[in-house]
Amino acid sequence: IALPNGYVALVHPRSGLAIKFGISIVNTPGTVDAGYRGELQVILINHDLTESISFKKGDRIAQLVIQQVERAEFIEVADLPGSERSTGGFGSTGA
Repeated sequence: IALPNGYVALVHPRSGLAIKFGISIVNTPGTVDAGYRGELQVILINHDLTESISFKKGDRIAQLVIQQVERAEFIEVADLPGSERSTGGFGSTGA
């Protein structure tokens, strides 16, 4: 793969493999930066502790999403403005 500047590739698991076999990707989504050149490698994990599965070259094991990246500029401030949520973390929104 050789992505142009301003783009990123995101490696996502295939839902069918997860449902049928318990297979997912370890670091999902995997991120491929524009500067990377070469073959992609995908680290799979089998969540099914009783059944093993084998793959062969050419099997569809992941999905690749190519996306344009927006560059953000950050400004350091002494204090952050307030919000309704404030510093509430996990579970603070009632979900």
